[in-house]
Amino acid sequence: MAHGSDRDSGVRRAEIVACLSLATDLAMGQGVGHGLKSCLLGVRLGRALGLPGEELREIYYHSLLRFVGCNAESYALAALFGDEIDFRREFALIDAGDGRTILRLVTRYVRGARAGMPLKERTWGVLRAVLASKGESAATIEGHCEVAQRLADRLGFGAGVIRNLGQIYERWDGRGLPHGLKGEAVAIAVRAVNLCQDMIVLAQAHGGEGALAIARERSGKAYDPRMADVLCRRGGELLAGMDGDPSWDDVLGLEPAPQTALSESELDAACLAIADFTDLKSPYALGHSRAVAALAASAARHIRLPDADAADLRRAGLVHDLGQVAVPAAIFVKDGPLAEQERERMRLHTYYTERVLARPAKLARLAAIAGRHHERLDGSGYHRGARGQDLTLPARILAAAEAYRAMTEERPYRPALSDEQAAAALRTDVRAGRLDGEAVDAVLAAAGHRVPEKRKSFAAGLTSREIEVLRLVARGHSGKEMARALGISAKTVDNHVQNLYGKIGVSTRAGATLFAIEHGLTQAGPQTRF
Repeated sequence: MAHGSDRDSGVRRAEIVACLSLATDLAMGQGVGHGLKSCLLGVRLGRALGLPGEELREIYYHSLLRFVGCNAESYALAALFGDEIDFRREFALIDAGDGRTILRLVTRYVRGARAGMPLKERTWGVLRAVLASKGESAATIEGHCEVAQRLADRLGFGAGVIRNLGQIYERWDGRGLPHGLKGEAVAIAVRAVNLCQDMIVLAQAHGGEGALAIARERSGKAYDPRMADVLCRRGGELLAGMDGDPSWDDVLGLEPAPQTALSESELDAACLAIADFTDLKSPYALGHSRAVAALAASAARHIRLPDADAADLRRAGLVHDLGQVAVPAAIFVKDGPLAEQERERMRLHTYYTERVLARPAKLARLAAIAGRHHERLDGSGYHRGARGQDLTLPARILAAAEAYRAMTEERPYRPALSDEQAAAALRTDVRAGRLDGEAVDAVLAAAGHRVPEKRKSFAAGLTSREIEVLRLVARGHSGKEMARALGISAKTVDNHVQNLYGKIGVSTRAGATLFAIEHGLTQAGPQTRF
């Protein structure tokens, strides 16, 4: 159901990248907005250095995309260190060229990850893991870079941005990764962003003056000495306002020309890139988001959902698990029951999906569907505990599609269920009042199961057009306003209204509005803001 149109989607490429930056902030253990702050600081520093427009452009995008390959390494880091998010948070505070400090950090995390083992096994396990971490670091970073480069290419970026993402941990002194580049062989944008992102982290930990003192100490080592000198001399000016929340509008306003608006087909491609970024988190999730989106889209066709809703549903399926970047990978691969704290962290992933996508209006509409994929009609789901009247039909379909796909995929704590077992489980949830029967039948039909014919239309037999009219009625639009919105005559609108009133057994706008709420036929839920 992807749109092949070149029509403007209403979403800018910079908005997609900024959303990914918010997601990678969570994955790297930083406060939401870390990447936005580093983007502001990076552009300020670039201007102070007198850099030309193309290099400012590369700084802008590298600041926001630097860690977009992070999920490629999450599973490997979790295997060595346990909570990879906490490990990344602490790693960001140290000098990556200081071998002794790194060894102490690595050893502490490796010991913590093996704390439950018998002493002898733990000792050898720690030694092997420490040695493995040293040997695997270059390969891990190289994988991070390669994934970042491929995702950037899919998002439509050019050679400069892609080159820079292959150098994310390079240093001025040549002791970086993955290629050991030295001095000016490291791209200007990479040198600037490495310095600026470190300054944001260090300023939060040590204050502005403390961060600048560390910049002076690392000048000529981790950092380009000219850049470090300019930052230290003009630190008060460049770091001004960095202790507050970053402004989304300020960052979007800094985007260098030309500011790129995505077409509908490019937005589809961007959502697909987000899906693949998300699913790299765990080997058990590979392809999950694509599969959920495809099943939900097929169910939408089966149930004759209006085209706009069906497109939103497919895209919401692609991005529904984006918030899982905030959950340690070790939780996803645990082969036993989750502890209470682990369950709570897992349950928050739907919240983070909504928060990361909340700011661009069109993405917020997707987030309102995506963030409800674990909600249930009886209020037993999460993260809101929403009930039926709060769940639109697209959200109900996505919940059923996600549940079906998850059950038919292997997990570390259970084998994959057969298609018939998954279908039986969904039907049980319908009887228990947890999932919507119409949505479940649409999903099962899309998955190839036999379903009753009566489920092949909307509630009360409404057509797609009547659903669109019902939504406008529920929002209080006049006949003329509905005619303009739908591109039809006022008389045709009146005919639709009379027909749908007869089908649903009401005679007033208020009755029609209540019917729409009861059957999950309203527009997507309320938009949210950070």
